[in-house]
Order: sequence, then structure tokens, then C-alpha cells
Amino acid sequence: MTATGARNAPDVVDVVALGESMVTFLPSRPGRLADVPSFDRGIGGAESNVACVLAAAGHTARWVGRVGADGFGDHLVEAIGGYGVDVSHVRRDPRRPTGIYFRTAGDRSTDAHEVAYYRAGSAASAMSPAGVDLDALRAGRVLHLSGITAALSSDCLDLLRELTAPRPGRPLISFDVNHRPGLWRDTRGPEVLLDLARGADLVFVGEDEAEEAWGITGGPTRIRQALPEPQMLVVKQGARGAVAFRHPAGSRAAGAARVGADGTPQAPGSATNPRPAPAPAPAPAPAQATFEPALHVDVVATTGAGDAFAAGFLSATLRDLPVRDRLRHGHLTAAAVLTAPGDLAAPPARAHADRLAALDDAAWGTLRLGPGWTRADEHEGPEKEARTP
Repeated sequence: MTATGARNAPDVVDVVALGESMVTFLPSRPGRLADVPSFDRGIGGAESNVACVLAAAGHTARWVGRVGADGFGDHLVEAIGGYGVDVSHVRRDPRRPTGIYFRTAGDRSTDAHEVAYYRAGSAASAMSPAGVDLDALRAGRVLHLSGITAALSSDCLDLLRELTAPRPGRPLISFDVNHRPGLWRDTRGPEVLLDLARGADLVFVGEDEAEEAWGITGGPTRIRQALPEPQMLVVKQGARGAVAFRHPAGSRAAGAARVGADGTPQAPGSATNPRPAPAPAPAPAPAQATFEPALHVDVVATTGAGDAFAAGFLSATLRDLPVRDRLRHGHLTAAAVLTAPGDLAAPPARAHADRLAALDDAAWGTLRLGPGWTRADEHEGPEKEARTP
């Protein structure tokens, strides 16, 4: 991690994540929800998942949210705090409940997958600019948001608009589009998500969800053409891999985060970016693209993999690693979740992940990861994990 003076300032953390977290009930066996006899309790929430993974990876992380003054709220605060995440700014709502959901064991991309949400009118839906500590949200090198929050209520949308608005000295704004059509109460969702993404510095979006939300086809380049504003745009292509588009050095919008010598976004507080107020910049030059193929993975479950990818990418961003390595750390952290049940999984140890991320292209292409791979001895050679698929 880059040592910085700003990190030592009072109450400054590496990453702050804002959003709803819910108690999730995972089935004890495969089958329809109507047929599953019992469930195991867990936690789930796109933004808190990112915070938990980053804390487990050795970063300082804070989750800001709102939960009910109930037992489920107690469980969420205790469980997320158990990962080492700062939960001191989570607010309790005595009138609204904590959200919960049940899901089946199948892959969410299949017709057999079922999810039953009980989140309407939840405590998190009452988040608003006046109802959260904005200073606590902005006291990080990175502020991570997602489109899910915008869909919860008009007050939540107002909050995201406040946080993505240009302002001097703001943290690097990371935004995961996370298009969830079922959450939106009207047809404005896609337009709102595109507007919010345009206000962020770093955006994550799936190629499939860009087509579903915005009707964009033709590949990642077409998505970048529709979304040229972010300093960095990461387009996830599922099992194929991911593409990162970045503006060249010196090309950034007013109010956006600083960038390094290679044109990549830098989290405020890095050695080369001591949180000065940004100045307006000229129109951006054509973006540079980096593609990195995904790993071969023996998939157990897919839920939470996108959040893990974002966490891995953000971890590498905080460390000022090259774009290729940021993508590889995203793939590795996603692989940890893909090879485990539940929405969360322990990421690989940093030295282990760094060693795998440093493999040459041929070795990376033959690496195959299965359940338990994160517990492999980090001093063993890649031949212990890699085999030709």
C-alpha cells in the first residue's frame, strides 16, 4: 500500500461504501424455495460486500447504511463489523425493518434461480442527504456506490446525486451500475443510472447489463462511446474477461479524482496525490483500452462475484498498481467467491494474489482455480494450481 500523509488524518479510511445490506437466507439444499426445508443465515449487500472483502484484504474500510432497530439489524452490524469494517456510522431506524431475502442454490443466470426479497419500506430506503453523515462518507480515499441504492427511493436517489456531483477535493467516486430492473418503480432507471455513472471517476458495468439497461450492443468500445466521462470505465464480459478504458494522463473532468502518470485514477491520499482541490481540465483525449481474460474457474455459485471483482480492482487501485494488474486482481478476488457458497468469501492473501497476478500471459491463460484455492501455500509455484483446462 502506498504510504500517505492523508491516510493518517483523523477519520480517513481507504474506502467508504454506502448502501443497503440485508440478511440473506441460503438454502440447506438445492431445489425450489417451496421445497427447501431450512435455510442458513448470512449477509448480503453489494456495497457492504465490497467493504468486507477490502477489509479482509488489509485495507481500512467503512460501511455507511441504515438498518432497523431489530435483531436482523443487530446481526448485520455485528457480522460486517466482524470483518474489520468500521460500522460506527450505520444508523438504526426504530420504525422501519431491516431488509431480508431468500434465494435458491442455483446459478442466478438460470431460469431455476429464485430470489424472494422483503425490502420494500426497509430502513435503508429512508437514507437521504439529511439522514446520513456526509463528512463520514467523504472521509475516504475512495467512495464506492452502486445503482441499487438509487432504486430504493427518491431520497436515496437524491443522496447519490449529491455524492456524485462535482465538488473540489471529493474522494475518487467508484460506481457499480448494478442494474436491477425489478427494483425500479418506473421506467427512468436506465436513464438515472447513466447519469450517475457520468458523474463518477471509476465505473463498473457488465456488457450484458449495458445492453439490457441502455440497449447498447457491439461490444465494450460502443459502451465507452456512450459513457466517455469517467476517468476509468471497466466493462465486464463474464467468462471472457474485462476491458478497462482509461483517459490519458492529464485528461479529467472538473471535480473528478486525480490521475497518475499513466492516466489511471488515483485514490486521494496517494503519495502523488495529497488531496488538493482539482482544477478544470481540457477535453479528454481518446481513451486507452486494456483487456485481461478471465480465469478458468470451477464455479460453485456466482452470487457476489461482481462485488468481489470490484473489491479486487479497488484494492489494486489503492496500491497504484498497473491497469493490467488491477484487472487481474479483480478476476482473482471474483474467483474466490465463485469457488465458494454464499455472497462473501475470504480473498487470497495479498502475496499469493500478487504472485498469481504477475504470471506471464501463457501461465495466466492455463491457470484454473477450484474450491479451496485461496488456502494454497503462497510459496508454492503456479504449477500447484494451474492446469490446462
